[in-house]
Order: sequence, then structure tokens, then C-alpha cells
Amino acid sequence: MKNKNFLPILALGMVAALLYACGGEAPDKATQLAQLKEQRAKLDAEIAALEKEVGVATNVSQRIKTISLSEVNTGVFRHYIDLQGKVDAEENVPVTTKIPGTLTRILVKNGDLVQKGQLLAQVDDGVMLKNLAELEHQLKTAEDIYNRQKSLWDQKIGTEVQFIQAKSQKEALENSIATLKENWGQTRIYAPISGTVDLVILKTGQAISPGMPLCNIINLSQLKVVGDVTEAYASKVRKGDEVVVFFPDLKKEITTRVTYVSKTINPTTRTFSVECGLPASPDYRANMIAVMKIIDYQNPKAITVPVNLIQTAEDGDYVMIAEKTGVNQALAKKARITQGSNYNGIVEIKSGLEKGNFVISTGFQDVNNGETVAF
Repeated sequence: MKNKNFLPILALGMVAALLYACGGEAPDKATQLAQLKEQRAKLDAEIAALEKEVGVATNVSQRIKTISLSEVNTGVFRHYIDLQGKVDAEENVPVTTKIPGTLTRILVKNGDLVQKGQLLAQVDDGVMLKNLAELEHQLKTAEDIYNRQKSLWDQKIGTEVQFIQAKSQKEALENSIATLKENWGQTRIYAPISGTVDLVILKTGQAISPGMPLCNIINLSQLKVVGDVTEAYASKVRKGDEVVVFFPDLKKEITTRVTYVSKTINPTTRTFSVECGLPASPDYRANMIAVMKIIDYQNPKAITVPVNLIQTAEDGDYVMIAEKTGVNQALAKKARITQGSNYNGIVEIKSGLEKGNFVISTGFQDVNNGETVAF
């Protein structure tokens, strides 16, 4: 038994001596270690075979390492572009006035449903009404004078100048009244769209002027999710791409599609805007956070492995696989692989693995190429 234990150690020493005795630069430590482990695995196999031939009791079963296997299958692999977006409405309009004045009535409150053209508020129109009454009184006098002058002119009595002056005075007052009525109509604030009243800011008695919002009206029947994508993905995002949208506040996920991609890059943030449709729902709120995951690549029959199973050597990347040799026993082997896309810890394998292979998922770091393992 002493000779049996000494043989692997002697062999390892001889291998190390040969490596350093060779001319040229010595290999790096990682490569040297891998080579020594392979030599040890071969020596263990030879020792086990010799012990079996000479009838010596072996303790190989005690040296066999226990691992776990995962069978390789094909499935759908998707790569996503992750970004944070927000819920927005296609129609989200601030309501304001066309003329300055003081609010005398506000006819809506937060949450009210309104229709386009519905009266929302009234601006003080007292002065305009007085002016309108005065002009209408003047118009009656002007019309009476005009009618008299016309009658006389038809009878060839009076001068043409008198008739023209009477007519001009009447028409000027009519135009003034029409203009004043138009301005008077602007003292009433109407809903520009149908929707829900939100954020009523002003109160009765407060002043309002053009550009100062009275409230917002949001049409929640036409919602969308908007977000900004970094410039690096400009060639990968297209209208119609599938998007997975997750709402953290609602713990809800939906699938939709890109409806709009901006053609302009923001010079400050180096991003471009994207939008996707959102079905109407009372759960959504304007400016609600939404995590957008745009699918920019997918393979319906991809072979994938967790990224932590991939190891790297001088000659490239590899994973450890197992070829079954008996009941609960297998032979560990290196499988050189070519990696594809990587998302969320899962890597697409372009070559090196096939459906039905068994990848060593537990204990792979302690297993050597050509070593017998148990599972």
C-alpha cells in the first residue's frame, strides 16, 4: 500500500520536473495546474487498472468525486434592453383661459369626468356686459338714423354723404358688438378634450391669465409607456418590437409592442425616446413607474447554461460535461464552447454543446478532464 500511495506522488514530481526541464518559457501556473491534474487523473486510472489485475484491494471508490448533472435542452432565449419608463396619457392637456380676469365660478373638481366643450369655469364678465349693453343701445339709434336716411335717399331727398355716414355708423357698431361678443365668449373656459379632471389649481376669486393652468384633463382611455434608450441601441430598437412592461407598484407585468421610436438623439443625455401602447385600466396613473424590457434578440431553440458554469483556459472557454459509463458513474470531459448573448446570468451557447449532453452543475470546479465521477 505504501508503494501505491507513493506512485502518484512520484509521477507528479516527474511531470513537474519535465515541464520545467523543457526549453523555453515555463507555462503559467493555471495551465501548469490543469496539466498536472490531467496527468493525475490518468495515473489514478492506470493505478486502478493495475490494482485490479494484481488483485489488490482498491480505494478508488473513496477517491471518486460526487457531482450533480443538468441535462442540456433547447428552449427560448431572449435578450432584453432594460430601461425605466413612466406611464403617460396620449391626451394630457392643461386648461387655461384666453383672456385675463378673475374667476367667478369653477364648475368642476378633481376626479370629475367631462366631455369636450363642457363649461368648466367663468371669468368675470361684468364690464363686458355693460359695454355690450351700451353698444347695443347705440346700435338701435344708428339703425333708426340709417333707416330714415335710406328712406329719404330712396325718395331722392338728402345727400349721398349723409346716407353713407349713417350706413357706416351702423355697420361699425355692428362690428364692435360682434367683436365684444366674441371676447365675452372667451370669459367662459370650456373643456378642450374629454377625460378626467386632475389637479384643479385655482379657486374662485383668484386671477387667471393666458398660460396659467386652471386644471389638467387626462384621457385615461389612451395610455402609453414612455422611456429613454441609450444611443448604443439605436440600430436595434424598431417600431413593432415586443416589450415586457413591469409595474413595481402594481406587481403586474404585461406584454405590448413599441409604437414609436424617436429619430432624434438627445444631445445632453445621448438617448432617444420610445413609446409603447398600454391598454386602458383604472389601475394605471400618469407618471407611474414602469420597467421596460425591449426584446432585441431571441432564439426559440437555444442551448443555454448559467454563466457561473463557464470556465476559461488559454485555449478558450469550456464547461465540464459527463459521459455516463455505468450506474451513477460517469467520465468528466471538457467541452469547448462558443458563447453567444448573455442576459440575467444565462448564456446562449452557439457551439460545443448538444441537446442530451449532461453538464456538471455542482462540483465542476474540482473535477479534472478524464476523471471518473459519481452522480
